[in-house]
Amino acid sequence: MPYSYPLVIFDLDGTLVDSAADIAEALNRTLEDQQLPRVPEATVHTWIGDGVRRLVEQAFNAAGHETNLDAVMPGFMRHYEACLLRSPRLYDGVVPALQGLRERDVTLAICTNKPHAMVGPLLAHLGVQDYFALVLGGDSLPERKPSGAPLRHIAAAFDVAPSDALMVGDSITDYRAAVDAGMPVALVRYGYPRGLDLDAVQAVAVMDDLRELLVG
Repeated sequence: MPYSYPLVIFDLDGTLVDSAADIAEALNRTLEDQQLPRVPEATVHTWIGDGVRRLVEQAFNAAGHETNLDAVMPGFMRHYEACLLRSPRLYDGVVPALQGLRERDVTLAICTNKPHAMVGPLLAHLGVQDYFALVLGGDSLPERKPSGAPLRHIAAAFDVAPSDALMVGDSITDYRAAVDAGMPVALVRYGYPRGLDLDAVQAVAVMDDLRELLVG
């Protein structure tokens, strides 16, 4: 079962951390700066996963408002930083799963499309930063998920073949990255699937709780 993998790479938002409310608030403050209406958090859920620039682009497209993203992004990033620690929470089962994997000498890493500068403070706030041997953000490398390049980079850093590592995520972006990397993937049901049919994908597991990684 998944814990037999020597390296497990986790997505962050929607997999380990429920941060949608904070991301939505940052986005809505950005829209308000442009005198545009706020959007429901449920709508923002469908936009999370491809990085912050794409998130903002989708919001302005949905509002039917043409904008210069280069001009808007600095303001969004200020709001994003201000909202980062408003109300994030770890999903149920995350800490026991991480503890259990580490007790089995599994190396843990994070591969997220969240800007790297935002990841460390979030992990520290939630008290889980010490579980991870390596963290890649969406701007850490020239390519981000759904490219498999970040996953291959992490595997190479620990001298593990991609086919011997496991990606754990929640979205179609994570799934496509794992497929592109040639890496097995496990998926959670509670995140931001963004159109991914969890009942039809080729995954080693589809879970309601990350503690299922520990079940042999």
